[in-house]
Amino acid sequence: SQQIQFADDMQEFTKFPTKTGRRSLSRSISQSSTDSYSSAASYTDSSDDEVSPREKQQTNSKGSSNFCVKNIKQAEFGRREIEIAEQDMSALISLRKRAQGEKPLAGAKIVGCTHITAQTAVLIETLCALGAQCRWSACNIYSTQNEVAAALAEAGVAVFAWKGESEDDFWWCIDRCVNVDGWQANMILDDGGDLTHWVYKKYPNIFKKIRGIVEESVTGVHRFGKLDLEICYRVAVLCSDLPLSSSRLYQLSKAGKLCVPAMNVNDSVTKQKFDNLYCCRESILDGLKRTTDVMFGGKQVVVCGYGEVGKGCCAALKALGAIVYVTEIDPICALQACMDGFRVVKLSEVIRQVDVVITCTGNKNVVTREHLDRMKNSCIVCNMGHSNTEIDVTSLRTPELTWERVRSQVDHVIWPDGKRVVLLAEGRLLNLSCSTVPTFVLSITATTQALALIELYNAPEGRYKQDVYLLPKKMDEYVASLHLPSFDAHLTELTDDQAKYLGLNKNGPFKPNYY
Repeated sequence: SQQIQFADDMQEFTKFPTKTGRRSLSRSISQSSTDSYSSAASYTDSSDDEVSPREKQQTNSKGSSNFCVKNIKQAEFGRREIEIAEQDMSALISLRKRAQGEKPLAGAKIVGCTHITAQTAVLIETLCALGAQCRWSACNIYSTQNEVAAALAEAGVAVFAWKGESEDDFWWCIDRCVNVDGWQANMILDDGGDLTHWVYKKYPNIFKKIRGIVEESVTGVHRFGKLDLEICYRVAVLCSDLPLSSSRLYQLSKAGKLCVPAMNVNDSVTKQKFDNLYCCRESILDGLKRTTDVMFGGKQVVVCGYGEVGKGCCAALKALGAIVYVTEIDPICALQACMDGFRVVKLSEVIRQVDVVITCTGNKNVVTREHLDRMKNSCIVCNMGHSNTEIDVTSLRTPELTWERVRSQVDHVIWPDGKRVVLLAEGRLLNLSCSTVPTFVLSITATTQALALIELYNAPEGRYKQDVYLLPKKMDEYVASLHLPSFDAHLTELTDDQAKYLGLNKNGPFKPNYY
């Protein structure tokens, strides 16, 4: 997982960083903010109106102007999108119905910075139904579904986001969520660390009064060559380009550098397994099909990395008849790949013959210019791992190579001899850039986040200190149980004698904390 730290000597920000300053930030803090595009699910184009939303005067049907979105008139369409998402997020809706009478988040003032899609809108409205007041901005300048943002604004949520924000807009939106007269946040829900960083640097008095932070980052790095969906509660923020490790986060906690409690929900089994293995097993095919129309039967594909993401990708490609190779540095993952029927090779051994190259290691420079030079004509190159670091795209921006945009998120990079390499999403995350993530998976993630917020907000004083905590396994199992009715699944119950034999409570938890 990721290592996160505040640099004592980091330069102070201006109120709204310049483009140069923002780029520096995006490299060090949250590569998900500007280095990965959004889901392909938004049906509105950011170029449909050249007037910046910041220059518009808009009000919703209740007369409120406490928001800034692209076009409030799109609210009705956005509401339909949210209703569609609710159909496949039954567990989160169930949690909403069970708890809204008790209002467990009454008094909670949550400032959020996440992707603003129909699925996250269901989460935001659930938090509001449970008693919270929410102010929201987007964690990615390309990811907002404008119609969904409009629907949230119409419903009374103070949302400041639109697709195609400038980098100045990005920080302006975050500041509008935090800097409010008569309203002070006491909880943070963040994706990428930018919001947490902004509050820490610009509003230290607010930061000291935060009761808990829930941070979810999908760009984490695992140093041993497999991508686990890493999660770092960025209660402290990375200010260097070093690899990240959650062990370092715990070290920072022990050193007394964390001043608020954090719950590491992304190390939960439901979060890792579903977001990595099952989600990528479906979204890898979706992204490749949408962008290239490729037929996989008989194609030779090399998947770099056999962590949970790599396992999901390989399983999907194998099922469609592709010949799949795997590269690995971890002998355990390599052995798993062998036992699953894949040949483990070095990339240099197969680079001339493969039709598709997929990276999912979480590392950097996995595919170098040397590899790219040796690829066959029309080889497809894409990334399912950590931001845009895995493929050395920078090395392709040289005078002798020609870039040709052939469709959205698809570039042909042309060599002097006429060879073309098909580069998807400029090396950014394929499933975020070129397809969508299954709503059901996001239901699992959102339910976990909601429970973590409820737990941190309602915990008696002293339960959580200034430290990093794992989501209790009992809560992890509860999230899973809420999703079982969708499959009409029926759990077998232990008898008292069986529970005693195993040394378990018959109602769980059934797995140890380290599982």
